[in-house]
Amino acid sequence: MPDIRATALCRRYNVVDRRRGLGGALRDLVRPDAREHVAVANVDFHIAPGEAVALLGPNGAGKSTTLKMLCGILRPTSGELRVGGLDPWADRVRHVRGLGVVFGQRTQLWWDLAVIESFDLLAAMFDVPAADYRARLDHFDSVLGIGPLLRTPVRQLSLGERMRCDLAAALLHAPPLLVLDEPSVGLDVAVKLRLRAFLTALRDSGKTTIVLASHDLADVTALCPRVLVLAEGALIHDGSMDGLLRTLGGRRTLTVTLTHPERDRAGLPVGFNMDDSGRAVWTLAPDDDAPALLRAILGAAEVADLQMADPPVESLVARLYEERR
Repeated sequence: MPDIRATALCRRYNVVDRRRGLGGALRDLVRPDAREHVAVANVDFHIAPGEAVALLGPNGAGKSTTLKMLCGILRPTSGELRVGGLDPWADRVRHVRGLGVVFGQRTQLWWDLAVIESFDLLAAMFDVPAADYRARLDHFDSVLGIGPLLRTPVRQLSLGERMRCDLAAALLHAPPLLVLDEPSVGLDVAVKLRLRAFLTALRDSGKTTIVLASHDLADVTALCPRVLVLAEGALIHDGSMDGLLRTLGGRRTLTVTLTHPERDRAGLPVGFNMDDSGRAVWTLAPDDDAPALLRAILGAAEVADLQMADPPVESLVARLYEERR
């Protein structure tokens, strides 16, 4: 499996601001109003073989640009990117043989062909042995349920059906590196759970490095122990999701329903508030000793029910994005 190393990775574009009307179009021909846009700015990271890493960030943060450079579609303006020692741009032919890609907004399947015909073409392109090809199709059918779809033209598939087939197509040649850009966009809950379970099993096998860019934080927390957060092209966090939440001040809440609230309320540990339903609620900082608090509560009162809720990940990350803007 390849490791991935980025050193001072940059990608810049020249963007032309178009003027309005015929006169503006003529002026654009003679003297275009161009400006430089920095999509990725001096980003450094290392991804070890077998890791599952997520790229997070608001729209325009540089996630897709980073993935396109990783796939060899774009050439870095400056800096260095190596995947298993290869330059993805200069060594594209060798690089893509060990690469599987799923872009949620695009398909790698041929639109007018049946799914199985696209699979046959991809297997031939990547020289997949016939026995391995059959075994992988059987495996994908068992976990993704693609068997009934194989003879259906791609244009007639629903979005969820196409995404399942796209994921199978990306993995037909057993690539050691899988790149996913919004793979669950637009999918219903059942298909999302199926894809998530499949990718989690793939991660746990330890045979594939996974790089995921997604706005679906449920996918990220379920699949990727490590997250890289980009904002305005810069890397602002590299670590665990728990570490990110601690940085953002994420706090868990403990809600306790008392069997005899009037009798036992006075004996509860300090620091609680009563909600509208008369339950005691503690807000826990990341470093608070939750087990000690639970022992104190259970020793002081008769508890009918208790609930521990994690911090609202979506709202915390959204706050980070807004602050960066």
